[in-house]
Amino acid sequence: MPDFSNLIPTIIEKGVEHVDLSMFDLETRDRILNDVGKEFLKKGRLAEALKIFTTTRNRQMLVSLGDEFRRMSNISSAVDAYVLAGDTERLKEMGEKCIKEGVLATAVKAFKALGDSVKLAVVGEECIVKGKFDIAIEVFSTLGNKAKLSEIGEKCFKDSRFALAATAFHKSGDVDNLSKLGDFWLKEGQKANARMAYELAGNQTMVNFINQNF
Repeated sequence: MPDFSNLIPTIIEKGVEHVDLSMFDLETRDRILNDVGKEFLKKGRLAEALKIFTTTRNRQMLVSLGDEFRRMSNISSAVDAYVLAGDTERLKEMGEKCIKEGVLATAVKAFKALGDSVKLAVVGEECIVKGKFDIAIEVFSTLGNKAKLSEIGEKCFKDSRFALAATAFHKSGDVDNLSKLGDFWLKEGQKANARMAYELAGNQTMVNFINQNF
């Protein structure tokens, strides 16, 4: 098997995206790139290593990279690497760790990759308790739980987080609450926001009223 290790310094110096490896067959190209990725890993250039091992679909090195991210307490990047590697055991472990440590957005990422709707719902409820409504909306949108989305929208409205309320009501298909939000914004003189809410609610009467009177 030919040794192309002498190419590695040149590829790193020029940048992988600026080097043409089309003259090599796929197996050889991946072998060269994997060697480049390992060198990046040694140098601590982990983001670049992640790109390489993703391109070459090197599951073993993606797992190793995830372990290195985890050692450095870069939990989000560790989960990214494990997702790309398809390592379900590490994802389960990391998801549970993230719940305990309150790193809820990363927990969502892990459990979405696993397709674990039960754990996603647990994380979503925790997000509601902690007022992280944007993440909760993502979770319950993924789960298709319209009732919970409407509940979140109402909490957002009470908390004066009106843009998030609009998002939650829209994703839940809650046209009544969207129209009520439009009424609120119209009363506050926020005509553009009111029009948006009415449009999302399909309330053409109020859309026409705003268009013709303001």
